[in-house]
Amino acid sequence: MATQKKTKILAIGDLHGDSGLAKKMAKLAKKENPDLIIIPGDLTWLEQPVKNFIKPFNDLNKKILILPGNHETIPTIESFENAYSNVMNLHGKSFMHNNIGFFGAGYSTNSGPFWVEENEISKLLKESHNKIKNAKTKIMITHQHPEGSSSELTGFPGSEEITKAIKRFKPNLVINGHIHEAGGLIDNFYGTKIINVARKPFIFEI
Repeated sequence: MATQKKTKILAIGDLHGDSGLAKKMAKLAKKENPDLIIIPGDLTWLEQPVKNFIKPFNDLNKKILILPGNHETIPTIESFENAYSNVMNLHGKSFMHNNIGFFGAGYSTNSGPFWVEENEISKLLKESHNKIKNAKTKIMITHQHPEGSSSELTGFPGSEEITKAIKRFKPNLVINGHIHEAGGLIDNFYGTKIINVARKPFIFEI
């Protein structure tokens, strides 16, 4: 039986409208040639306009999965999705690629200016997971970190419902951002690997 081709992913969060960092990451993506690019929130800084910010990524003709962070609203994320053909808003939605199911929810539950209640995170993760629950491999993408994870190192608490979702749905991998100082941290959390990609790229195959 032929071995299934692995999927290569580049993830980078919390770009905050930094066009220089975005261009640098797009160049890295061009060099590494991933199958997918994931940007889990805080694409902007307090909703400030970011002209052609996503274009360098979109020009690579790779699927780009994005979420709202606590610095932008859903309409802003949807404007990126509408403007660029390769961009998909994964907030409360799911996506399948090579038998890998991606599901997620953005925002933060305890830091603004844009945030949601814990029960909303729970609802969105449940709804998005239901659509890919039978996938061979599952990747959960959130903006905020889980409660009890290493990303709480600065004192900002993680989401209780994200932790509950990890226990309940048992994804193979969780990708999040939000806490810049935690960028690059990797946890083994209730049998799930968690990678914080806040302003620090992570490239992997799965």
